[in-house]
Amino acid sequence: MKFQIEDVTVYFPYDHIYPEQYSYMVELKRALDAKGHCLLEMPTGTGKTIALLSLITGYALSKPSNPVKLLYCTRTVHEMEKTLAELRLLHDYQLQHLGPAARILALGLSSRKNLCINPSVVTAENRDSVDAACRKLTASWVRALSVENPNVQTCEFFENYEKAGSDAVLPPGVYTLQDLRAFGKAKGWCPYYLARHMVQFANVVVYSYQYLLDPKVAGIISKEMQRESVVVFDEAHNIDNVCIEALSVSVRRQTLEGATRNLNKMSQEINRFKATDAGRLRAEYNRLVEGLAQRGNLPISDTWLSNPALPDDILKEAVPGNIRRAEHFVAVLRRLVQYLKGRLETENVEKEGPVGFVASINSQAGIDQKMLRFCYDRLHSLMLTLEITDTDEFLHIQTICDFATLVGTYTRGFSIIIEPFDERMPHIPDPVLQLSCHDASLAIKPVFERFQSVVITSGTLSPIDLYPRLLNFNPVVSRSFTMSLTRDCICPMVLTRGSDQFPVSTKFDMRSDLGVVRNYGRLLLEMVCVVPDGIVCFFVSYSYMDEIVNSWNETGILKDIMQHKLVFIETQDVVETTLALDNYRKACDCGRGAVFFSVAR
Repeated sequence: MKFQIEDVTVYFPYDHIYPEQYSYMVELKRALDAKGHCLLEMPTGTGKTIALLSLITGYALSKPSNPVKLLYCTRTVHEMEKTLAELRLLHDYQLQHLGPAARILALGLSSRKNLCINPSVVTAENRDSVDAACRKLTASWVRALSVENPNVQTCEFFENYEKAGSDAVLPPGVYTLQDLRAFGKAKGWCPYYLARHMVQFANVVVYSYQYLLDPKVAGIISKEMQRESVVVFDEAHNIDNVCIEALSVSVRRQTLEGATRNLNKMSQEINRFKATDAGRLRAEYNRLVEGLAQRGNLPISDTWLSNPALPDDILKEAVPGNIRRAEHFVAVLRRLVQYLKGRLETENVEKEGPVGFVASINSQAGIDQKMLRFCYDRLHSLMLTLEITDTDEFLHIQTICDFATLVGTYTRGFSIIIEPFDERMPHIPDPVLQLSCHDASLAIKPVFERFQSVVITSGTLSPIDLYPRLLNFNPVVSRSFTMSLTRDCICPMVLTRGSDQFPVSTKFDMRSDLGVVRNYGRLLLEMVCVVPDGIVCFFVSYSYMDEIVNSWNETGILKDIMQHKLVFIETQDVVETTLALDNYRKACDCGRGAVFFSVAR
C-alpha cells in the first residue's frame, strides 16, 4: 500500500491499515516537522513498529537533501531482531516501488557476546568474560607483542578487519545480528567492530536503550551520532526505571573484598613496571598533568567504558595532583574501600544525601569531592598504562570508582541508603550500600539535548501527562490512541467473592489471607479447565507473586493447574522473562496451552 501524508509518500507493506496506525503516523509526522519530541501511546498488537518504520523511512526518502537517521532503541535482543525483520519486509517493498533509490543501510548493534564469531572467545560464560577474552586478543599492546613473538595469540577476525582498512564496509541492506555474524564469517572480518564502525554511516541503527541512556556506554558507542537523528524508544513504559538504574550503584561486602584483591594486583603491577618500565608511568603522569582530554585517540580495541557522569568541561581540567601518581591513586582507593567497609558495619537502615556523604568521606578518609569525581577516568588511564586485559576480574574496583565519580559529581537527585540485611531474609546479615538515583531526567537529558526528535512510545503510557514531568521535557505532540474493534471482544468482570462465598480482594490487609489465596487459586484452576490456549494472571508485585505461587505449590493448586496448562513466570531479569514469553507463545500456538504469571505495572 502506498499513500500520502501531506508531502511524504508512505510505503506500507501490508494491504490493510488500521485507522489508529494512520492517525499515529500523522501525529508522528507533526513531531518530525516541528523538530521536537513526542509521546505516543497505541495498544500492543496494533502495529506500532511498522507504522513508525514506514513513516520515518518514508520521511527520509521524501527529503533526500537532508535525510534523517533513525536510532531505534529496544529493551531486548529479541525485540531488536523482530524490529529488523519488520524493517527488511518494508525495505523489500520500497525497493519494488523505487528500485535502487530506496537502498538503505540498516543494522542491529549488540554486545560482543551476541556478535563475536571467534570460537575461543564466544564460549565464555557471560558478557563480561567475553569482553575480557576479546580484549586479551585485540588490545594494542597484545598485537604489538605478537609482531615480535608469533606465539602470542591474537584474533584472526580482528586482524583481517584491520588489514582491510577502508574496504571493510557493509553493502546496503538490512542486517540482523545473525546476518552480521554470517557476513563476518564469509569475509573473515570481526562483525562486532565492523558494526561499531558502520553505525555512523547507517541510515537505521537498532540497539539497546543502554547505548543511549547509560553514559558509560553512550560515551563510546553513540557520541558520533549526528543531531539530525530521530531517536525512538519503543516499549518505553518503564523508561524512567531504566534511566534511574543507569545512574544507580550497589556496593556489598563482596564488592569491597573483590576491590581489595584488585588493588593488591594493581600494586604488584605498578611495582613491576617501576622496575622494568618506569618511563611508562612517568609518561602517564605527564599526560594527566595536561588533562584527561589530552589522552589522544585510543585504538578502537583499547576503548573502555566511558565516564558515568563527567561533562566535557571537566575533562579539560588537570587530574588532581594527589592522584596523578599511580601508587598515590591506589592508596586513595584503599582508603575509600576501607571507609565503605566501615559504613557497612551498621545495624540500622541509614539514609544520607551526597553532600553529607562526601563531607564524611573527606573528614574520615581525606578524599575530597574533586578526587572522587576523577576516580573513574583515573582508573581507566591506569588500567591502560598497566596493560590490564582481564577487565572482568576488575569489575569490583570499577564499581567502586563508578560510585565515587557519581557521588562526587551530583549533589541533587541522589540518596545513599545503607541497609544491614535483605528485608526478605532479615535473620541473615547482608549489608548493602546503594547510591540511588531519584531523578530519571538526569540520564535522558543529554538525549533530548543532542537529537532533534525523540519519540517515546508504548502500548501503555497512561497517565501520559506523567512522563513529561518524570523526564523533564516538553513534547510537541502527546497523543493516546485506542484500538479499533469490529466486535465486542472484551468482557471486564470484578470478582468480589469466591465459590465458597468468602470475600476476595487484593487489598493489603486482605490479600495474604489463606481464604483469599485459596479462592484465587481455585478460580484460576476453573479457568484453565475451560479457556483454550493462553491465560495471563497479573499480581500486584513480585513479592506478592512469590508468596502466592509458593502457597499454591504447598496446597497442590499449582500442580492441578499444570495438569491442564504449562506455567511460565515473569522475573526481574529481562532475558529470563523474554525466554519465558517466547515459550508461553509456543505453548499456546502448539495447542498445549499456558498460564503466564506477571506483575501489573
